[in-house]
This record gives sequence, structure tokens and C-alpha cells, in this order.
Amino acid sequence: MLEQLLIFTRGGLILWTCKELGNALKGSPIDTLIRSCLLEERSGDASFNYDAPGASYTLKWTFHNELGLVFVALYQRILHLLYVDDLLAMVKREFSEIYDPKRTVYHDFDETFRQLKVEAEARAEDLKKSNPVGRALVNSKKQGQGQKNGSEGGNKKKSEGGLKSDGGEGDNIKGRKMENGHSNGHIVSSKESNMGSHINGKENASSNNGAFDVNKLQKLRVKGGKKTDTVTKASKVEPKKKPTKKNRVWDDSPPETKLDFTDPVGENGEGHIEVVAADQGESMMDKEEILSSESEEEDGDVEMNSKPDAKKKGWFSSMFQSIAGKANLEKSDLEPALKALKDRLMTKNVAEEIAEKLCESVAASLEGKKLASFTRISSTVHAAMEEALTRILTPKRSIDILREVHAAKEQRKPYVVVFVGVNGVGKSTNLAKVAYWLLQHDVSVMMAACDTFRSGAVEQLRTHARRLQIPIFEKGYEKDPAVVAKEAIQEASRNGSDVVLVDTAGRMQDNEPLMRALSKLIYLNNPDLVLFVGEALVGNDAVDQLSKFNQKLADLSASAHPRLIDGILLTKFDTIDDKVGAALSMVYISGAPVMFVGCGQSYTDLKKLNVKSIVKTLLK
Repeated sequence: MLEQLLIFTRGGLILWTCKELGNALKGSPIDTLIRSCLLEERSGDASFNYDAPGASYTLKWTFHNELGLVFVALYQRILHLLYVDDLLAMVKREFSEIYDPKRTVYHDFDETFRQLKVEAEARAEDLKKSNPVGRALVNSKKQGQGQKNGSEGGNKKKSEGGLKSDGGEGDNIKGRKMENGHSNGHIVSSKESNMGSHINGKENASSNNGAFDVNKLQKLRVKGGKKTDTVTKASKVEPKKKPTKKNRVWDDSPPETKLDFTDPVGENGEGHIEVVAADQGESMMDKEEILSSESEEEDGDVEMNSKPDAKKKGWFSSMFQSIAGKANLEKSDLEPALKALKDRLMTKNVAEEIAEKLCESVAASLEGKKLASFTRISSTVHAAMEEALTRILTPKRSIDILREVHAAKEQRKPYVVVFVGVNGVGKSTNLAKVAYWLLQHDVSVMMAACDTFRSGAVEQLRTHARRLQIPIFEKGYEKDPAVVAKEAIQEASRNGSDVVLVDTAGRMQDNEPLMRALSKLIYLNNPDLVLFVGEALVGNDAVDQLSKFNQKLADLSASAHPRLIDGILLTKFDTIDDKVGAALSMVYISGAPVMFVGCGQSYTDLKKLNVKSIVKTLLK
């Protein structure tokens, strides 16, 4: 049974809703659809699933882009209604004929909808009767989801049994692949392992003919000549060892006996403390980034406009279309320009899955629109993609850390930030950069060394704390990080620290024991901000990291409303040139904004994400 059908404008004005279907909905599925799907440029998806306590809904939608209308149908996910797509298409066609922008009430559409619903249900029933294979597929799908079907004819049971047996085998195969891929990304199939062993066997056989000579490799590196000549010469004549060159002494002063730049520390932890704050200068977070000239953007537009339509259509037809305008854009008209855009995004390190979904969303927003005069399709697609990228990268909610810190200070409690992420992305270093930025704004900071897993992690954080002259709370190694963080917050409350920066151990998204410990830390301490620290170097892996981090935090949490990632800190941004696609992939998959960007080795090398610059680089 259909739960609800709504028609509203893109501005959010509800024009019509069926009163007969006015069932009390649990939760807020329509608001969630708008916030999590339509505004996040996921409108190219076929459907959206919404889960609420005691209910699970499926939402389907369609657009009338020329009139700016959205049609949404909502029903219980367990029902699998076959007529919803057909009903939405008919409602869209009939309502567009009576739509008036000056009119806001459409009571006369109730009877029309009732007739359309009866017609759509009758069509679906006829199709179900005339297509027994399709009916068997639907029934087997329902049985797979735990529904009990009534007894039917013997022939139907046989056909269902055959389908279920085939599908069951396919599901088992798929399940094994997913299990291996989920548990360990390095596990390969038996065929691949046999092939690898066969290849390795050949390599071992060829390498066993003669012992490996290190001198040959060194001579190859020094001379940089051809491989065959060098190897033959090395095998004939043994190179003579040259006497080692002595170090040149440039002055009369004796050489230093020890190259140790760490601060000397006594037994009680006291010693010389180097004050870095005065030497480092102002953090880049407080500086406005100046964009380059607009010439690059113009060049990008010219290049974009010159490629796609020339292959699809002749010069005369494309020029005539740009002058006269096209009645309505069709998907076939948009495909060449969207394919060029998808390839461009992928070359900028955007994950393929994200690039494809973005193009589908842009196609859904443009299909049916009228092309303006003196404009080309490629220009229209480019402008729509630019608008979509800007909307994705612009934070949906403002997270002003300084303001929230002062609000927490008024309530006499410390503001807690937890840094999470995979191994080796630079959590500790960028935690120190954030601490330095907070110190510049007269905020007292305390570090909490909750990475009790990696050797040297506590010492690394202790070095940063000494150089920045801020306190650090530590309990050594092999302790429960959740308990250490809790005691650190209590200590910060006693000594009056405004902010507690919690450093956690790096962990892969598939490591369940460490992810469970992280989930416990977040649940037990309820931090104000959970920052995911990720590398700007990753491409497709960014999607896997963030989605699985959020999924594990949700699955392993003891709370009914688990805390997920609130923001992203993107590191190593100075090493990627124009491959800035990881920022887009991370924001798209998580919905969390990029709050900090690490762009160097010093404490000042932390800045905000410039959305306009990123969008221009992605489309250049």
C-alpha cells in the first residue's frame, strides 16, 4: 500500500498531497530525502531507503525540470510495489497540464489521482499475470527477504524452486567474494594465487641459475647504461675497489660529535623548552587565499565547449541549436558532454563511483529543461556540474570551532576533539597544527595521548607538547584508550583547559578490534567533534575508508543514536598538484565538511578549504 505521494516545488512549497494516503509517517523521511539525497546531488539514484524506529520506507521520485516540480512516492519497503514508477510518470504528466505558478492549492487533482492509481495498479496486475517468470522472480525476492508466501500451484513451485537454486548458488559465490574483500583486501582467489605461484616459480627457476650479485646492481645504478652490456662486463671482469673518499673539512672547528636536535629533558621531565610559537608566525587558517586570474577558467570553458558536441553532431546543427534553442533537453543530448566531464573528474582523482553518480544527478536535473538561445549543451552541462560541485563542497552546517569552544567554556567544560583515521596519514602532526592555531586565538589546549598501540606515539605527541608549551595527559602503552581519554577530560576540567585534543591509533577500516575500541572511546566520552584525518593522495580508497569508518562506528556503537564523523581534515594537500578529487569523494560519501587542510611540515601549514578554487581545478 502506498503511504504517501507529494508534489512540491524545488523551493520547498508543497502543492498537493493525497489526503486518502494521509497515514502517520514515523520519523521524517521527506526531510531526510531532501537533505541527504536531493541537496547532496544524489538525485540520479533510482530510490532512497529510510529507516526509522519501527518502520522502513522506500522513496521514489521524479522531476519536471522545466516547471521546477518534484514528485515523491513513499511506501513500506517490505511491499515491493510494482506500479509506483508508472504512477509517478502518469501523475507528472497529468499534473503538469494543470499546473499554474500562481496557484498553490489543487484540490481538484484528488479525483484524477484516484483514477490514475487504479489504472496503475490494474496495469501492474495485468503485467504480473501475463509474465509468470517475472512473477516468480518477485516471489523469490520476497522469500529471500523473509516473507512467507502462500501455497500456489505445482508448476509455479517448480519454477520458483529452479530460480531459487540458481540464485542461491550465485548468492553464495557473491557472499564468499564479499567476505574475503571485507575481511582482508589482500586475499585473492584460488585461481589468482595459483597463477601467482606459477609465475613466481618461473622467476625462482630463472634466478637460481646464478647467485644474485650486488655489485652488478650497484654498477647498474652508477653507470645508468644498458642492462645487457653491464651484466656481461661485470661477469667477465671483477671491478676493483676504490679507496673511500675522506670527508672534506671546510674550517678548523672540530666536527660535532652528536647530531641530536631534540630538547634535553631531565629525569622529572624538566629541561629546556624551545618556544616555537614566536618563530612560526601566523597560521594559514587565518589568512584569506587569493584565487588566480580567471584566464584558466576561461580556457577550461573553451576546451570543454569544443569537445563533446563536435563528435555527436555536425557544425551546422550544433550552431543552429545554440542560436534557436532546443525545445527540451534529452538524455541522449547530454551524454557526450557528461562523458567528457566524467573522464575529467576521474583524471583529477575523483573516485569513479562518485563521478558516475554526479553525472547521473546532473543529467536528472537537466533532462526536460529548455536550452536557452545562444548557448551550447556543453556549456549548460558545465554550468550545472559547477553548481553541483559547489553545493556538495559547501558545508551544510557551520562548524565554528572557536565559537563552540567559547560556548563550552561558559558551561565550564572542555571542548573535546577526537582525531581518527587510518595508519600513516599524519594525525599527530596535524593535531599539533590545530593546537598551534588554537593557541594563537588565546585558547588553552591539552593533548591526550590515547594512541596506546603504536610504539613511539606517546613520545611523538610529547615532543609536540613540549615545543608548543602545552600540557599532555599520558598513561603509557597497552592501556584502554577510552579510559585514558576519560581521565584526560577530567584532568582538563580540573586544570581549566579549554580544549582537549585526543590522539588515537591509526587503524584500517576493516580492523574490527581496533574499530570496536574506537567506537567505545567515542561512546564513553561523547566528544564535541570527531575529525577524520585522511590523505589527499587517495582516490577510490577514500570512499572505502570513510564509508566503512562510518558503518563500523554505527554498527559497533552501544548507543541507539551512534556518533559518526563530523568533519574531515585533509592532509598532504601540497603534494597532489591538481589531483584534488579526494576532497570531493570524501565529502560526497560522508556528507561531512572539510574543516582543515594540511599543506606542509610546519605548525602554520594548516588552512581552510577554498571551495571555489577546488571546483575550478576539478573542471579545468
